[in-house]
Amino acid sequence: MINSTMSQVFPIVPASSKTLWSIGVFAVLMLGLFCLSLFIAYSCQQVKFEVNEQQLSITGDLYGRTIPLTSLVIDDAKIIKLDKSSPYQPRWRTNGIGLPGYQSGWFKLKNGEKALLFVTEYKQVVYVPTIEKYSLLMSVKHPENFLELLKNINH
Repeated sequence: MINSTMSQVFPIVPASSKTLWSIGVFAVLMLGLFCLSLFIAYSCQQVKFEVNEQQLSITGDLYGRTIPLTSLVIDDAKIIKLDKSSPYQPRWRTNGIGLPGYQSGWFKLKNGEKALLFVTEYKQVVYVPTIEKYSLLMSVKHPENFLELLKNINH
């Protein structure tokens, strides 16, 4: 007969180390995503466009690069607005970052062009085609001055 006033405790069988490893891997992945998000947030504020007689250097972003001015079709460069009706509006991100307020990397435009974007706002974007079969779209502070400099160096 079992005494009804007596209680006994039965603990759970300890989880296997597989469970702990799974939690650890998940935590490391989440930390990595958090660090990547911080890096992206920081880098979108640090992008610079430097022009000299030979090249355009884009620094401060994962997709930054140095492009010889001879690769740019400067005569076709212009300031555009990326509204819904614009043929230059980014349609598909093929390899890049697409966040509200920041688009960076390789995109396919509405008109079918391949483009390398460094865009933070859509009202005044510098559009520069290249002979390399892609275009540059850049949110440059003082876009008129930037284009004027490119055109003066080119001529």
